[in-house]
Amino acid sequence: MSLYLLHCAPDPKSLTAWATRQRLLSPDGDLGYAFHALLSAAFGESAPKPFRYLDARQGLLAYTDQPLSALRENAALATPDVVRALGLDSLAARAFPEIWRKDQVLAFEVRVRPIVRPTKGPERDLFQYMAEQSEVPETLNRERVYADWLGRKFAEQDAAEVSQASMEAFRLSRVIRRAGPDGAGKRKTHTPSGPDAIFKGRLRVGDSDAFTRLLQRGIGRHRAFGFGMVLLRPARSC
Repeated sequence: MSLYLLHCAPDPKSLTAWATRQRLLSPDGDLGYAFHALLSAAFGESAPKPFRYLDARQGLLAYTDQPLSALRENAALATPDVVRALGLDSLAARAFPEIWRKDQVLAFEVRVRPIVRPTKGPERDLFQYMAEQSEVPETLNRERVYADWLGRKFAEQDAAEVSQASMEAFRLSRVIRRAGPDGAGKRKTHTPSGPDAIFKGRLRVGDSDAFTRLLQRGIGRHRAFGFGMVLLRPARSC
């Protein structure tokens, strides 16, 4: 099961100009949908995801099952504005381990959007939803609610066990999303607000294949828009 870590260095000015022209910049400045569209434009159906844009200095990271040669072949067909915005001239990738040692301890960082989708109505902030359902909402702690949710996600199919997790940053952010086409064939844009949290911690690897699948898939929803990518480091760096 092949997994590669991609890196490129988007140009901030070209990126913002492209996102503005395409009307893909959220009111809060979130670039998730813009990167989603740019990666699709550059790589087509092989667009890497999940991804994480760190900042102008550290650039964009993403997971992909495509080797660097295939990525460059697809990127060679990208238009000049897409190449500039993504910084594809700096495109690099390296292979990730194909086998993970059981009980291997790693440090992780992940940006997540902990939400729940009720039977009826739009998606909801998981913490707010649980507070409304609880008889004693004052006993709930946002970080704990999100951390428990995160632990369950890592544990699916015995991928990994979270031994420690702390919320390093939190905000409510508005993101760009587009609904399906209406009767006239136009797609309406909306900007839902929701939780935007960064967690750091330690995990212990469970089943090797399940852990690789978790990295390929990402954590939670909105994984194609900048959330859910699990970044890994040696445990001593946590």
